[in-house]
Amino acid sequence: MSARRAPVITAAPCGRAGRTLSPQVGALLLLLCWTSALWATPQIRHWQTTAGSQVYFVEARELPIVDVRLVFDAGSARDPQAKGGLAALVNGLLNQGAGELDATALSFEFERLGAIYRAQAGYDSATVSLRSLSDPDLLQPALRNLRRVLSAPTFPAEAVTRNKQRTRLGIRAKRQSPAELARDAFREAVYPAHPYGNPSTGSDLSVAALSRADVVNFYESFYTAGNLTLALVGDLSEPAAAALAEALSGALAPGTPPAPLPPVAPLRAPAEIKLTHPSSQVHILLGQPGMRRDDPDFFPLYVGNHVLGGAAFVSRLYDEVREQRGLSYSVFSYFSPQRVQGPFVAGLQTRGGQEQQALDVMRETLGAFIAAGPTAAELEAAKLNLGGGFPLQFDSNSKILGYIAMIGFYGLPLDYLDTYTDRINAVTVEQTRAAFERRLDPARWVAVMVGPVHAGEQPN
Repeated sequence: MSARRAPVITAAPCGRAGRTLSPQVGALLLLLCWTSALWATPQIRHWQTTAGSQVYFVEARELPIVDVRLVFDAGSARDPQAKGGLAALVNGLLNQGAGELDATALSFEFERLGAIYRAQAGYDSATVSLRSLSDPDLLQPALRNLRRVLSAPTFPAEAVTRNKQRTRLGIRAKRQSPAELARDAFREAVYPAHPYGNPSTGSDLSVAALSRADVVNFYESFYTAGNLTLALVGDLSEPAAAALAEALSGALAPGTPPAPLPPVAPLRAPAEIKLTHPSSQVHILLGQPGMRRDDPDFFPLYVGNHVLGGAAFVSRLYDEVREQRGLSYSVFSYFSPQRVQGPFVAGLQTRGGQEQQALDVMRETLGAFIAAGPTAAELEAAKLNLGGGFPLQFDSNSKILGYIAMIGFYGLPLDYLDTYTDRINAVTVEQTRAAFERRLDPARWVAVMVGPVHAGEQPN
């Protein structure tokens, strides 16, 4: 087993003497200096089970709780052609019957033990989580019930039918949501020939065509020990965590990880999509493929986006769109890093009739930022904000669990959290400008507008 012991991190601003700072920045620096010696990043231990699962463990004795998250490379990007929504359907059916127990009995078993079971599927991964008290009389039976769900789901035919109907109702309900319509249209346009371009829930037609045999085949292919990353946080010794991991991993079929996802093709041309909808405002999304989770430009892009549109009321986009022109109550931008290039998205809502002006301002602001990058003052403020808030990312076991699950699933280095603030503080204006220039092309934006659009309307 390997471990990376995190040092107590001293905030870099504490050593920046002799500089002229605003009163607000100075106060923040004092706060950072006072708190910087009081926290440390979690100590992450990593090993592989006998069955081939990757395990990431943080011992946290402060509370009598154990958090378990199993992460499978089984998200909607693994849906077979014309079988959209299968990954989400399988994930939601795991606890609808397992072994000799039906859904009601499985749920009652978790509830009587005070344990919480959750399952979720996204584009890259599907997760199964359990939170339990660490008392062995409660934890062990909760883990047995979890093993039953993972290793022996029965996928009852009536549950398959019921969950398909529920999913199809949700898909139809999305037609009433301009925000959902915009997200789906944006994904389809940015990823026209890639699994990321399909709705994670599938379409009405694709879900209707799914069979129980499809469910079983997907489960057997992807819910395997060789395709599992297991994150553990809580009131456990390392030997106890190892035994827990062996029990969960050993309950699954061996299996192997699936083939890598296909790369994302660059956009060939810009696109502007307008869908009419009887909403009160026009929802606008603008973007293109962005970055991978393990992207070498992650930190320059992350810090730069904080300046551009990630810092809410003090961002470039907010100033240009809201403060200077009053075109929207709020505006945002973000990178969504994934296995391969996840999207960069900027967005807002605006009154019908001024959507083209708002879109033009977003384009101009993004173009100027890509060309010149942030100012030194903007970058410094972003570093202070991101670095200063970093200790709050570890104020609960569930947050730690999310981080180590991400580190394990995406293959990030064990010292990722240890070096986080140093890498934030090392970002320069030129690195940020160059990273944005490499990743985003102002000539290839995809723009989606949904709502009471005017000029050039297209019927929905």
